[in-house]
Amino acid sequence: MFKEDPEANPSHYVDGVSSELDPKYFDDDGRPKRTGTIWTTSSHIITAVIGSGVLSLAWAVAQLGWIAGPIAMILFSLVTLYTSSMLAECYRYGDPIYGKRSYTFVDAVRNILGGIQYKVCGTIQYLYLYGSAIGYSIAAPISMMEMKRSRCLHKSGGKDACSFSTNPYMIGFGILEIFVSQIPEFHETWWLSVIAAVMSFVYSIIGVFLVTAQVAANGTVKGTLTGGGAEIVSTTKKVWGIFQAIGNIAFAYSYSQILIEIQDTIRNPPSEVKTMKAATVLSVAVTTSFYMLCGCMGYAAFGEQAPGNLLTGFGMYNPSWVIDVANIAVIIHLVGAYQVYVQPVFAFIEKGAAKKWPQTKVEHKIFSGYNLNLFRIVWRTIFVIVTTFVAMLIPFFNDVLGFLGAVGFWPLTVFFPVEMYIVQKQIPKWSSKWIVMEIISLLCFIASAVAALGSIASIANDLKTYKAFSS
Repeated sequence: MFKEDPEANPSHYVDGVSSELDPKYFDDDGRPKRTGTIWTTSSHIITAVIGSGVLSLAWAVAQLGWIAGPIAMILFSLVTLYTSSMLAECYRYGDPIYGKRSYTFVDAVRNILGGIQYKVCGTIQYLYLYGSAIGYSIAAPISMMEMKRSRCLHKSGGKDACSFSTNPYMIGFGILEIFVSQIPEFHETWWLSVIAAVMSFVYSIIGVFLVTAQVAANGTVKGTLTGGGAEIVSTTKKVWGIFQAIGNIAFAYSYSQILIEIQDTIRNPPSEVKTMKAATVLSVAVTTSFYMLCGCMGYAAFGEQAPGNLLTGFGMYNPSWVIDVANIAVIIHLVGAYQVYVQPVFAFIEKGAAKKWPQTKVEHKIFSGYNLNLFRIVWRTIFVIVTTFVAMLIPFFNDVLGFLGAVGFWPLTVFFPVEMYIVQKQIPKWSSKWIVMEIISLLCFIASAVAALGSIASIANDLKTYKAFSS
C-alpha cells in the first residue's frame, strides 16, 4: 500500500505524525487525546507549589522581619508569574497552534535552545526533582511523628520532652510511595493531584486558624521590623539566616521545572497556552494568599521563636485532633506532591531504557485498567528505597528546602524560560524588553547565589553535631 511521505505533503503531518488520525481519540501528534482543563491544571500546580515549603514560611519571615518578609514573598510570586507566562509560550516550538510539541521541560530547551544548554538544563532539572523527593521524604515523616508527639505531650502534661526518631516514619512513607509510584505516567496522576490540592487547602486553612488563634491568645503581634530568629546570636549568623530564608521562599514558589509536563496534559481547544496562563494566574494568586497568611500570621504568633515547621509549634494545642487532621492532610498532600515531582524522572529513565533495551517496554495485563511492567516495578522500587535512605542520612528540613530553592530557582524558574522566550519571540538583543528581562534574570541569579551560601553555611553548622540516622 502506498504510504505518503511526510516531506512530500507536510501540511498533513504534525510532529511527523499523520493528521488524519481520528481527532476524537488522538491529538495532532498521534498520542491519546489530552483531557486536562484549567481545573486539573490548577490542581497540578497547587499540588506542586503548596508543598512542604509553606510550613517553613513563618520561620523565613522571622529571619527577614515584617518589612522584608512580605516583600520577598510578593516579589517571588510576581517573578514566578512572569516567567511561567513566558514558559507557557514555549510549549510549542515555532507556530503556537501547529508547532512541534515539547513533552517535557528539557524537550523545550532542546527544541528552542539546543546544544550544551539542553544538557545543563536536564542535569539541573532532574537533580532538583530528585532533591524535592528527598525533601518530601523528610517533611511527611515529621508530620507523622508530630501526631505521636502531640499525644505524648498531652499525656505527660508537657513535662516529657517527647522526642522521637523520624526514621521509622520515613521508612513507612517510603513503603507507601513504592506502591503509589506504580502509577504508570504523569497524565494518570490527575486524581491524586486533585486530592493533594484539596489537602493543601485543609492544612493551610488549619494553620492560618491556629496562628490567628495564637495571636489572639497572646494579645499582641510578635516580631520586629528587621527580624532575626531565636538562634541568631551574631550579625554573621543573622546574615546566613536571611540568605537561607530567601532560599526557602524560592523553594515555596518553584514549579516551573514541571510546567511543560503539566501543560502537556491540557486539551486543545482552547490553546494550551491560554489554559496554562489562566491556571497559572489562578494558582499563584491562591498560593500567595495562603503563603502570606501562614508566613505572616505565623510570625505574628511566634515571633523569633517561629518553628521551622509551622505545625510543630502546636504540640499542646487543644483539641489535639485539630493538629492530627492538619498533619494527616500534610501527609496525603506530600504523597501526591512526591509523585508530581518524580513522574518526570521516571519517564526520562524509562524512555531511555526503552530505546536501549526494547524488552523493558513489555507489559502483562493483570486486570482491567492495569498492566504489569517488571522494569517499572523494580527500578521505581529501587528509586524510592534509595531516596528514603538519603533522607534518613540528611534529615535537615529547612536546610534541604533552602538549598533546593537556591539551586533550582534561578536556572529553572528564570534563566531558561527567559532565554527560550527571547528565541521563541525573536526579541532583538539590547532592545528595551531584552534588557529588562536580562536584568530580572541577573537579580534572581544573585538571590539564588546568596541563598545557596546561607543554606550551605547552615548545613555545615548542623553537621557539627550530626549523627548518621539520628533525627
